[in-house]
Amino acid sequence: MSRADEIFIANCKDILQNGYWDKDFDVRPKWEDGESAHTIKKFGIVNRYDLSKEFPILTLRRTYLKSAIDEILWIWQKKSNNIKDLSSHIWDQWADENGSIGKAYGYQLGVKHKYKEGEFDQVDRVLYDLKNNPLSRRIMTNIYNHADLSEMGLYPCAYSMTFNVSGDTLNGILNQRSQDMLAANNWNVCQYSILLMMLAQVSGLKAGELVHVIADAHIYDRHIPVIEEIISNTPYNAPALIMDKSIDDFYKFTCDSFKLEDYKYHEFTKKIPIAI
Repeated sequence: MSRADEIFIANCKDILQNGYWDKDFDVRPKWEDGESAHTIKKFGIVNRYDLSKEFPILTLRRTYLKSAIDEILWIWQKKSNNIKDLSSHIWDQWADENGSIGKAYGYQLGVKHKYKEGEFDQVDRVLYDLKNNPLSRRIMTNIYNHADLSEMGLYPCAYSMTFNVSGDTLNGILNQRSQDMLAANNWNVCQYSILLMMLAQVSGLKAGELVHVIADAHIYDRHIPVIEEIISNTPYNAPALIMDKSIDDFYKFTCDSFKLEDYKYHEFTKKIPIAI
């Protein structure tokens, strides 16, 4: 059984059996038909994925890895806030007429800041420290900038990464304020696993643990039957992730730098409604 499947099943069962419903309250999210999108949630879920053992992708249903990588490169490599630089349409509903999502995600990572060592944006500061100050306990990024929230199409969900080097191994903590378990959980896990692996490789390190901290892990009311169907599937073993080992520059990775071998998954063709 894939470790990612095991964790996902346990999380979803815990939420469904022990979670808190918000049905007695007015909620911000709405379905496409205008109905309130209520959730059942658990607070403070923490999951650990050891990337040295296997790549944490679901087999209970397919996770579209190429699209997930395309988005993480859009944010961390291109540092873009315009959907015209993104291959998929996952951000379309939060963009303005020019394609901008405002001062969100990639925009925040691309803003330069002054340090005693020079001027860096957040990504380049991480790359600099991993090579020059690997024992630093200050290697982190944060895109939840309160001064710019009013100019963001969507407040950041996955908002902070903290990196820590132990010997020759790079570990990371992903902090997430909110997580739609069906639509986004494994998508984000795969993305930030890939990010950690890219940063480790170009810094001469090995990828270790990704720790995923979710403040509000929730399942939407209309997603419950789908979740129940998915977690009833019998998981397969995790596939092998093959990464282009020749790349030593973070900005030279592309979606084609990664491929999965022996990825078996359960077919899932239902359209997942997204609450806005």
